[in-house]
Amino acid sequence: MALLSFLPHRLSQRLTALYFTVSSFSLQRRPRTTQTTAMASMTVTKIPALKDNFMYLVVCNATRQAAVVDPVEPARVLEVAREQGCRLNQLLTTHHHWDHAGGNEALCEQYRQHADWGQLTVYGGDDERIPGLTNRVGQDDTFAIGQLRVRCLATPCHTTSHVCYYVEGGDRGERAVFTGDTLFLAGCGRFFEGTPAQMYDALIGKLSALPDDTRVYCGHEYALQNLRFGHQVEPDNADTRALLERAQAADLEGRRALVPSTIGQEKRINVFMRVHQPAVQAYVGKGTPLETMQALRAAKDKF
Repeated sequence: MALLSFLPHRLSQRLTALYFTVSSFSLQRRPRTTQTTAMASMTVTKIPALKDNFMYLVVCNATRQAAVVDPVEPARVLEVAREQGCRLNQLLTTHHHWDHAGGNEALCEQYRQHADWGQLTVYGGDDERIPGLTNRVGQDDTFAIGQLRVRCLATPCHTTSHVCYYVEGGDRGERAVFTGDTLFLAGCGRFFEGTPAQMYDALIGKLSALPDDTRVYCGHEYALQNLRFGHQVEPDNADTRALLERAQAADLEGRRALVPSTIGQEKRINVFMRVHQPAVQAYVGKGTPLETMQALRAAKDKF
């Protein structure tokens, strides 16, 4: 997959679409149930897609206004939105890769064909590779989903224009962050278009600074492989060991249910957010957090 970054964008997108279509073929007839987190101010529905992707429907409970994050399977998103009786008019793109943005144009076309649905606003980083983009966003740009407040976090590295979306609602301190392929449960994305310093800034400088109880909604279900790697790096980490045992004992739906994580949990189990820890540095034989970030990603790529 890393070789795709060297190909022209249109060709790489077509090859990526073919790859995910073929790899997902055996899963198409399996039931893919949604999982919902209901809070006072917002409801977040996790919608499995392709082989291991997650799409998210974010609903403001007060207004029933909704946004969707990375709707690579638009028909399924519209089905869930209808079931929930919400008004979907915002699309949040974390990055341009086909398995996240590949459904943008088809969803936009549905809105062009159904004028009574209203306008679909498409948010994303400043990147011409994002289909249907109407609102380019960067660090600390804000907008609203009904009464929910959204702040954009620029997290370039996996791609140059990757954006995470931090959502707050109500006066109870309810918050969630949608991290695409920057932060996973117990892992992080590959450095396809960026540097270790950029990932360090994203994970340590920006995401780690969010409140510990922030729910983390990532772009893929990668729990087992990430936790196995984390356990190898930190075999004495009791939190990692306990969550690995849960993941190993769970079926696919059970592993999907491990998402959302929280920022606090990631600080305890995610070795890429623990690059200051002596044990993590010792595993890769490095003496600084930034060197550790680079060596750790190289080790994970070969794991």
